[in-house]
This record gives sequence, C-alpha cells and structure tokens, in this order.
Amino acid sequence: MVQYWYNVQTHEVEEDAQSDWSQLIGPYPTRAEAERALEKVQERNRAWEAQDEE
Repeated sequence: MVQYWYNVQTHEVEEDAQSDWSQLIGPYPTRAEAERALEKVQERNRAWEAQDEE
C-alpha cells in the first residue's frame, strides 16, 4: 500500500517517505490529502487556539 507524505522543505508530495522524517508530514492515504497537509495543520492550529481562548 502506497502512503503519501508532504515534504515541508521542498513543498512536494512524496510516495513512501523518501526524505528525512524531520521534513515530512503524514502519512496520508491519497496524494490529494497530502497536498492539503499544510492546510490541515493550519486548521488544527486555529481550532486549538480557539479552545485555548475559551
């Protein structure tokens, strides 16, 4: 089964983690989800910040 990773240095999606783990976000089941990795991280951060404010 192929897994997809988002590389935060190159801003590219990788199949099966080709780079150092410190540069990767994932794994994701599809390329499309990996492409949205930074978007998902930002959404989670906003949700956590909203919880902290409450």
